[in-house]
Amino acid sequence: MSGQPVSPSLTVLVVDDDYRVASVHVGFVEAVPGFRVVGQAHSAADALRLACELKPDLVLMDIYLPDGDGLQVVRELLGEPSAPAVIVISAANDIATVRKAVQLGALHYLVKPFGFAQLAERLAAFRRANEDLGGFPEEATQHDIDRVFDLLRPATVGQQEELRRLAPTLQSVYDAVASGTGSLSANDVAAAVGISRTTAQRALTQLEQSDVLKLELRYGATGRPEHRYGVKRR
Repeated sequence: MSGQPVSPSLTVLVVDDDYRVASVHVGFVEAVPGFRVVGQAHSAADALRLACELKPDLVLMDIYLPDGDGLQVVRELLGEPSAPAVIVISAANDIATVRKAVQLGALHYLVKPFGFAQLAERLAAFRRANEDLGGFPEEATQHDIDRVFDLLRPATVGQQEELRRLAPTLQSVYDAVASGTGSLSANDVAAAVGISRTTAQRALTQLEQSDVLKLELRYGATGRPEHRYGVKRR
């Protein structure tokens, strides 16, 4: 049985004046399936140069740069014919700066410091919307357009809190599956991690829906097929 075609990874340019922070953000992006970091910039000049050379699909843009304002870089990038999408990442949380980022066309705005789950949720939303746009005909209906903008909306506060609470368990469950020699069931994971089967199943389902794990159905002689999970290789 042939598998589904694998979508190419979306490319990302990470811009941050702090080399250590940039490295952390690179690690976050690389941990999200379907994304690949193609460059790092630590100044406005480097951001413009690398964006021109690399043509990334997405730029994570810091505002406070040693040689200029990151929002001015955003203005220049989004004025290009083949402009990348931009997510602003900054310690600035004043309304004037946020308003300007929105007016310029930033996709999202994350206030530093932020956790992996917050960025991963927005990256996944961008990927879903991007894939949806790829399937449009020459002209989109209003329903098509509404669906794309719905996909781009960040999770509700309640959903974000649930992601943050679930994050350590997700990591433990993922590690258990990744370290196994084959696919694992919810019972296998529960025993390996030391959690209930119900919690293991919830985490496995979340990871499968996030495109991190793949679901395999193992059919026995009778009864329902067993759900087993393996790491989805990029």
